[in-house]
Amino acid sequence: MQDTRLHFPSPFPHLKPHNFPSPSCHDYFSPLSCPRNFHFPTLSPKTNTISLPPKPLKTPEIPSISSHHSPPPPPRSQQPPDSGFQEKMLYLDSLGLDIFSLVNNHRPIILSASLTNIKSIVGLLTSKNFTPREFRRIISMCPEILNSTPSSITPTITFLLREARVSGSDLKHVINRRPRLLVSSVKHCLRPTLYFLQNIGLEEVKRHTYLLSCSVETKLLPRIRYFETIGFSYKDAVSMFRRFPQLFNFSIKNNIEPKLNYFVVEMGRDLKELKEFPQYFSFSLEKIIKPRHQCCVEKGLYFPLHTLLKTSEAQFLSKIDVCSDSSVPLRSSPLFSVNCDIDSFTITE
Repeated sequence: MQDTRLHFPSPFPHLKPHNFPSPSCHDYFSPLSCPRNFHFPTLSPKTNTISLPPKPLKTPEIPSISSHHSPPPPPRSQQPPDSGFQEKMLYLDSLGLDIFSLVNNHRPIILSASLTNIKSIVGLLTSKNFTPREFRRIISMCPEILNSTPSSITPTITFLLREARVSGSDLKHVINRRPRLLVSSVKHCLRPTLYFLQNIGLEEVKRHTYLLSCSVETKLLPRIRYFETIGFSYKDAVSMFRRFPQLFNFSIKNNIEPKLNYFVVEMGRDLKELKEFPQYFSFSLEKIIKPRHQCCVEKGLYFPLHTLLKTSEAQFLSKIDVCSDSSVPLRSSPLFSVNCDIDSFTITE
Protein backbone atom coordinates (compact mmCIF):
# COMPACT_ATOMS: atom_id res chain seq x y z
CA MET A 1 0.00 0.00 0.00
CA GLN A 2 1.49 3.31 -1.08
CA ASP A 3 2.30 5.86 1.61
CA THR A 4 0.38 9.03 0.72
CA ARG A 5 1.63 11.09 3.66
CA LEU A 6 3.49 14.31 2.93
CA HIS A 7 7.04 14.37 4.16
CA PHE A 8 8.77 17.57 5.19
CA PRO A 9 12.36 18.01 6.17
CA SER A 10 12.80 18.55 9.89
CA PRO A 11 13.39 22.18 10.78
CA PHE A 12 15.19 21.02 13.94
CA PRO A 13 17.36 18.05 12.97
CA HIS A 14 19.30 18.25 16.24
CA LEU A 15 16.08 17.41 18.18
CA LYS A 16 15.65 14.06 16.45
CA PRO A 17 14.97 11.37 19.08
CA HIS A 18 17.09 8.24 18.85
CA ASN A 19 14.24 5.74 19.23
CA PHE A 20 11.90 7.09 16.56
CA PRO A 21 12.09 4.94 13.45
CA SER A 22 10.49 7.44 11.08
CA PRO A 23 12.34 10.63 10.14
CA SER A 24 9.14 12.44 9.28
CA CYS A 25 8.34 15.72 10.87
CA HIS A 26 4.92 14.36 11.85
CA ASP A 27 6.57 11.73 13.98
CA TYR A 28 8.83 14.19 15.69
CA PHE A 29 6.10 16.56 16.74
CA SER A 30 3.13 14.28 17.18
CA PRO A 31 1.12 15.48 20.18
CA LEU A 32 1.10 11.89 21.48
CA SER A 33 4.81 11.31 21.15
CA CYS A 34 6.17 14.59 22.37
CA PRO A 35 4.60 16.98 24.88
CA ARG A 36 4.01 20.44 23.60
CA ASN A 37 6.49 23.00 24.81
CA PHE A 38 5.04 26.50 24.84
CA HIS A 39 8.49 28.05 24.81
CA PHE A 40 9.34 26.71 21.31
CA PRO A 41 7.68 27.29 17.93
CA THR A 42 5.39 24.61 16.59
CA LEU A 43 5.23 23.31 13.02
CA SER A 44 1.91 22.77 11.31
CA PRO A 45 2.22 19.83 8.83
CA LYS A 46 -0.88 20.94 6.91
CA THR A 47 0.18 24.49 6.12
CA ASN A 48 3.95 24.00 6.36
CA THR A 49 4.21 27.10 8.50
CA ILE A 50 5.78 27.80 11.86
CA SER A 51 3.69 29.54 14.47
CA LEU A 52 5.21 31.36 17.39
CA PRO A 53 3.82 30.83 20.90
CA PRO A 54 1.73 33.59 22.39
CA LYS A 55 3.46 35.94 24.72
CA PRO A 56 2.84 35.02 28.35
CA LEU A 57 0.59 37.33 30.22
CA LYS A 58 2.18 39.43 32.89
CA THR A 59 1.22 38.43 36.41
CA PRO A 60 -0.40 41.39 38.13
CA GLU A 61 1.60 42.68 41.00
CA ILE A 62 0.12 42.14 44.46
CA PRO A 63 -0.21 45.44 46.20
CA SER A 64 1.80 45.64 49.37
CA ILE A 65 0.07 46.07 52.72
CA SER A 66 0.11 49.64 53.75
CA SER A 67 1.79 50.59 56.97
CA HIS A 68 -1.46 51.51 58.71
CA HIS A 69 -2.77 47.89 58.57
CA SER A 70 -2.06 45.72 61.65
CA PRO A 71 0.06 42.57 61.08
CA PRO A 72 -1.70 39.17 61.12
CA PRO A 73 -1.88 37.31 64.48
CA PRO A 74 0.88 34.78 65.17
CA PRO A 75 0.17 31.06 64.75
CA ARG A 76 -1.59 29.30 67.62
CA SER A 77 1.57 27.50 68.65
CA GLN A 78 3.40 30.85 68.96
CA GLN A 79 0.70 32.60 70.99
CA PRO A 80 1.69 33.29 74.58
CA PRO A 81 0.20 30.70 77.03
CA ASP A 82 -2.45 31.59 79.56
CA SER A 83 -0.61 33.01 82.53
CA GLY A 84 -3.43 31.96 84.88
CA PHE A 85 -3.16 28.34 83.78
CA GLN A 86 0.60 28.44 84.20
CA GLU A 87 0.25 29.81 87.71
CA LYS A 88 -2.25 27.06 88.56
CA MET A 89 0.09 24.36 87.23
CA LEU A 90 3.02 25.77 89.18
CA TYR A 91 0.95 25.75 92.37
CA LEU A 92 -0.18 22.13 91.86
CA ASP A 93 3.40 21.16 91.11
CA SER A 94 4.53 22.83 94.34
CA LEU A 95 2.14 20.50 96.20
CA GLY A 96 3.94 17.50 94.73
CA LEU A 97 1.11 16.49 92.38
CA ASP A 98 1.77 14.87 89.01
CA ILE A 99 0.49 17.73 86.86
CA PHE A 100 1.11 15.89 83.58
CA SER A 101 -1.05 12.97 84.67
CA LEU A 102 -3.77 15.32 85.93
CA VAL A 103 -3.88 17.29 82.67
CA ASN A 104 -3.83 14.17 80.47
CA ASN A 105 -6.44 12.19 82.40
CA HIS A 106 -8.61 14.91 83.96
CA ARG A 107 -8.27 17.90 81.65
CA PRO A 108 -11.86 19.27 82.05
CA ILE A 109 -11.54 19.24 85.83
CA ILE A 110 -8.17 20.97 85.83
CA LEU A 111 -9.27 23.59 83.29
CA SER A 112 -12.47 24.47 85.16
CA ALA A 113 -10.91 24.52 88.64
CA SER A 114 -9.88 28.00 89.75
CA LEU A 115 -6.66 28.65 91.60
CA THR A 116 -8.60 30.40 94.36
CA ASN A 117 -10.77 27.34 94.99
CA ILE A 118 -7.80 25.00 94.92
CA LYS A 119 -6.00 27.07 97.55
CA SER A 120 -9.18 27.15 99.66
CA ILE A 121 -9.52 23.36 99.50
CA VAL A 122 -5.88 22.92 100.47
CA GLY A 123 -6.38 25.29 103.39
CA LEU A 124 -9.50 23.42 104.55
CA LEU A 125 -7.83 20.00 104.49
CA THR A 126 -4.72 21.40 106.13
CA SER A 127 -6.89 22.71 108.96
CA LYS A 128 -8.14 19.11 109.43
CA ASN A 129 -4.51 17.98 109.90
CA PHE A 130 -4.13 16.27 106.52
CA THR A 131 -0.48 15.97 105.55
CA PRO A 132 0.80 16.86 102.03
CA ARG A 133 1.26 13.16 101.33
CA GLU A 134 -2.35 12.43 102.33
CA PHE A 135 -3.57 15.34 100.21
CA ARG A 136 -1.72 13.99 97.16
CA ARG A 137 -3.27 10.56 97.68
CA ILE A 138 -6.75 12.06 98.05
CA ILE A 139 -6.40 14.05 94.81
CA SER A 140 -5.05 11.04 92.91
CA MET A 141 -8.08 8.98 93.97
CA CYS A 142 -10.65 11.74 93.49
CA PRO A 143 -9.40 14.72 91.43
CA GLU A 144 -12.94 16.18 91.40
CA ILE A 145 -12.10 17.62 94.82
CA LEU A 146 -10.00 20.27 93.07
CA ASN A 147 -13.17 21.57 91.45
CA SER A 148 -15.07 21.74 94.75
CA THR A 149 -15.41 24.59 97.18
CA PRO A 150 -15.15 24.73 100.97
CA SER A 151 -18.88 25.53 101.09
CA SER A 152 -19.67 22.21 99.35
CA ILE A 153 -17.25 20.10 101.41
CA THR A 154 -18.07 21.45 104.87
CA PRO A 155 -21.64 19.96 104.93
CA THR A 156 -20.17 16.53 104.15
CA ILE A 157 -17.74 16.76 107.06
CA THR A 158 -20.57 17.91 109.33
CA PHE A 159 -22.74 14.98 108.19
CA LEU A 160 -19.99 12.43 108.90
CA LEU A 161 -19.41 13.81 112.39
CA ARG A 162 -23.04 14.34 113.46
CA GLU A 163 -25.25 11.88 111.57
CA ALA A 164 -22.87 9.05 110.73
CA ARG A 165 -21.37 9.30 114.22
CA VAL A 166 -17.76 9.36 113.02
CA SER A 167 -15.46 10.51 115.78
CA GLY A 168 -13.16 13.46 115.18
CA SER A 169 -10.10 11.26 115.58
CA ASP A 170 -11.38 8.86 112.88
CA LEU A 171 -12.35 11.54 110.35
CA LYS A 172 -8.98 11.49 108.59
CA HIS A 173 -9.07 7.71 108.29
CA VAL A 174 -12.60 7.79 106.86
CA ILE A 175 -11.73 10.38 104.21
CA ASN A 176 -8.41 8.76 103.35
CA ARG A 177 -10.19 5.46 102.79
CA ARG A 178 -12.98 6.95 100.67
CA PRO A 179 -12.14 10.48 99.39
CA ARG A 180 -15.22 10.44 97.15
CA LEU A 181 -17.28 11.12 100.26
CA LEU A 182 -16.15 14.76 100.03
CA VAL A 183 -17.79 15.27 96.63
CA SER A 184 -20.98 13.27 97.36
CA SER A 185 -24.22 15.12 97.93
CA VAL A 186 -25.51 14.86 101.48
CA LYS A 187 -29.12 15.24 100.41
CA HIS A 188 -29.17 12.95 97.37
CA CYS A 189 -26.58 10.31 98.27
CA LEU A 190 -25.08 10.20 101.76
CA ARG A 191 -28.23 10.55 103.86
CA PRO A 192 -30.43 8.14 101.81
CA THR A 193 -27.68 5.51 101.89
CA LEU A 194 -27.26 5.94 105.65
CA TYR A 195 -30.99 5.38 106.19
CA PHE A 196 -30.95 2.29 103.94
CA LEU A 197 -28.04 0.68 105.79
CA GLN A 198 -29.69 1.37 109.12
CA ASN A 199 -32.96 -0.05 107.81
CA ILE A 200 -31.41 -3.42 106.89
CA GLY A 201 -30.00 -3.67 110.40
CA LEU A 202 -26.35 -2.82 109.77
CA GLU A 203 -24.89 -1.94 113.13
CA GLU A 204 -22.31 0.81 113.53
CA VAL A 205 -22.47 2.32 110.06
CA LYS A 206 -19.52 4.48 111.08
CA ARG A 207 -17.35 1.38 110.59
CA HIS A 208 -18.55 1.10 106.98
CA THR A 209 -18.64 4.73 105.86
CA TYR A 210 -17.05 3.70 102.52
CA LEU A 211 -20.56 2.53 101.55
CA LEU A 212 -22.19 5.91 102.14
CA SER A 213 -21.08 7.26 98.74
CA CYS A 214 -22.76 4.30 96.95
CA SER A 215 -26.13 4.72 95.30
CA VAL A 216 -28.95 2.69 96.83
CA GLU A 217 -30.81 2.34 93.53
CA THR A 218 -27.90 1.48 91.23
CA LYS A 219 -25.54 -0.45 93.51
CA LEU A 220 -26.88 -1.66 96.86
CA LEU A 221 -30.37 -2.90 95.98
CA PRO A 222 -29.31 -4.66 92.72
CA ARG A 223 -26.88 -6.84 94.67
CA ILE A 224 -29.50 -7.90 97.17
CA ARG A 225 -31.89 -8.69 94.33
CA TYR A 226 -29.23 -10.74 92.55
CA PHE A 227 -28.94 -13.11 95.51
CA GLU A 228 -32.71 -13.40 95.54
CA THR A 229 -32.64 -14.56 91.90
CA ILE A 230 -30.21 -17.40 92.69
CA GLY A 231 -32.35 -18.88 95.44
CA PHE A 232 -31.98 -16.81 98.60
CA SER A 233 -34.94 -15.22 100.29
CA TYR A 234 -34.84 -11.47 100.84
CA LYS A 235 -34.30 -12.07 104.54
CA ASP A 236 -31.37 -14.43 103.96
CA ALA A 237 -29.82 -12.12 101.35
CA VAL A 238 -30.02 -9.14 103.70
CA SER A 239 -28.53 -11.33 106.45
CA MET A 240 -25.51 -12.04 104.24
CA PHE A 241 -24.88 -8.34 103.58
CA ARG A 242 -25.42 -7.48 107.21
CA ARG A 243 -22.89 -10.16 108.19
CA PHE A 244 -20.38 -9.06 105.51
CA PRO A 245 -21.09 -5.47 104.30
CA GLN A 246 -18.03 -5.48 102.00
CA LEU A 247 -20.11 -7.71 99.72
CA PHE A 248 -21.85 -4.55 98.47
CA ASN A 249 -18.61 -3.45 96.79
CA PHE A 250 -17.98 -6.66 94.83
CA SER A 251 -18.73 -6.75 91.11
CA ILE A 252 -21.51 -9.17 90.19
CA LYS A 253 -20.04 -10.00 86.78
CA ASN A 254 -16.34 -10.13 87.64
CA ASN A 255 -16.45 -11.48 91.19
CA ILE A 256 -19.71 -12.92 92.46
CA GLU A 257 -20.86 -14.84 89.36
CA PRO A 258 -17.63 -16.78 88.61
CA LYS A 259 -17.13 -17.71 92.27
CA LEU A 260 -20.75 -18.72 92.68
CA ASN A 261 -20.58 -20.88 89.56
CA TYR A 262 -17.46 -22.67 90.85
CA PHE A 263 -19.05 -23.10 94.27
CA VAL A 264 -22.16 -24.79 92.88
CA VAL A 265 -20.80 -26.69 89.85
CA GLU A 266 -17.26 -27.69 90.80
CA MET A 267 -17.44 -27.78 94.58
CA GLY A 268 -21.01 -29.08 94.68
CA ARG A 269 -21.85 -27.29 97.90
CA ASP A 270 -25.11 -26.03 99.38
CA LEU A 271 -26.08 -22.38 99.29
CA LYS A 272 -26.66 -22.48 103.03
CA GLU A 273 -22.89 -22.40 103.51
CA LEU A 274 -22.73 -19.04 101.73
CA LYS A 275 -25.37 -17.67 104.06
CA GLU A 276 -23.20 -18.61 107.03
CA PHE A 277 -19.91 -17.61 105.38
CA PRO A 278 -20.43 -14.82 102.77
CA GLN A 279 -16.74 -13.94 103.19
CA TYR A 280 -16.21 -16.70 100.61
CA PHE A 281 -16.51 -14.03 97.88
CA SER A 282 -13.56 -12.09 99.29
CA PHE A 283 -11.03 -14.86 98.57
CA SER A 284 -9.19 -15.20 95.26
CA LEU A 285 -10.72 -17.84 93.03
CA GLU A 286 -7.49 -18.75 91.24
CA LYS A 287 -5.01 -18.40 94.11
CA ILE A 288 -6.94 -19.80 97.10
CA ILE A 289 -10.36 -21.31 96.37
CA LYS A 290 -9.46 -23.57 93.44
CA PRO A 291 -6.08 -24.84 94.73
CA ARG A 292 -7.38 -25.68 98.19
CA HIS A 293 -10.54 -27.35 96.91
CA GLN A 294 -8.53 -29.48 94.45
CA CYS A 295 -6.09 -30.42 97.20
CA CYS A 296 -8.96 -31.62 99.37
CA VAL A 297 -10.42 -33.60 96.46
CA GLU A 298 -7.09 -35.35 95.89
CA LYS A 299 -6.80 -36.22 99.60
CA GLY A 300 -10.46 -37.20 99.91
CA LEU A 301 -11.16 -34.50 102.50
CA TYR A 302 -14.06 -32.10 102.94
CA PHE A 303 -13.62 -28.96 105.05
CA PRO A 304 -16.27 -26.38 105.94
CA LEU A 305 -15.81 -23.12 104.06
CA HIS A 306 -14.37 -21.16 106.98
CA THR A 307 -11.81 -23.89 107.67
CA LEU A 308 -11.02 -24.30 103.98
CA LEU A 309 -10.37 -20.63 103.31
CA LYS A 310 -9.84 -18.67 106.49
CA THR A 311 -6.72 -20.44 107.70
CA SER A 312 -3.26 -19.43 106.54
CA GLU A 313 -1.46 -21.50 103.93
CA ALA A 314 0.80 -23.11 106.55
CA GLN A 315 -2.14 -23.97 108.79
CA PHE A 316 -4.11 -25.39 105.86
CA LEU A 317 -1.23 -27.66 104.76
CA SER A 318 -0.74 -28.76 108.36
CA LYS A 319 -4.39 -29.77 108.62
CA ILE A 320 -4.12 -31.63 105.32
CA ASP A 321 -1.05 -33.57 106.52
CA VAL A 322 -2.55 -34.45 109.89
CA CYS A 323 -5.94 -35.46 108.57
CA SER A 324 -4.69 -37.43 105.56
CA ASP A 325 -1.84 -39.32 107.28
CA SER A 326 -3.71 -40.23 110.48
CA SER A 327 -6.96 -41.92 111.23
CA VAL A 328 -9.64 -39.87 112.89
CA PRO A 329 -9.06 -40.05 116.67
CA LEU A 330 -11.85 -40.98 118.98
CA ARG A 331 -13.42 -38.23 121.01
CA SER A 332 -12.23 -39.96 124.17
CA SER A 333 -8.64 -39.97 122.89
CA PRO A 334 -6.24 -37.38 124.40
CA LEU A 335 -5.05 -36.68 120.81
CA PHE A 336 -8.51 -35.64 119.66
CA SER A 337 -8.04 -31.91 120.34
CA VAL A 338 -4.46 -31.97 119.10
CA ASN A 339 -4.81 -33.59 115.70
CA CYS A 340 -8.05 -32.16 114.40
CA ASP A 341 -11.67 -31.51 115.18
CA ILE A 342 -13.91 -34.18 113.71
CA ASP A 343 -16.57 -31.54 113.04
CA SER A 344 -14.18 -29.50 110.91
CA PHE A 345 -13.66 -32.06 108.18
CA THR A 346 -15.06 -35.19 106.62
CA ILE A 347 -13.19 -38.03 104.96
CA THR A 348 -14.89 -38.93 101.69
CA GLU A 349 -14.79 -42.41 100.24
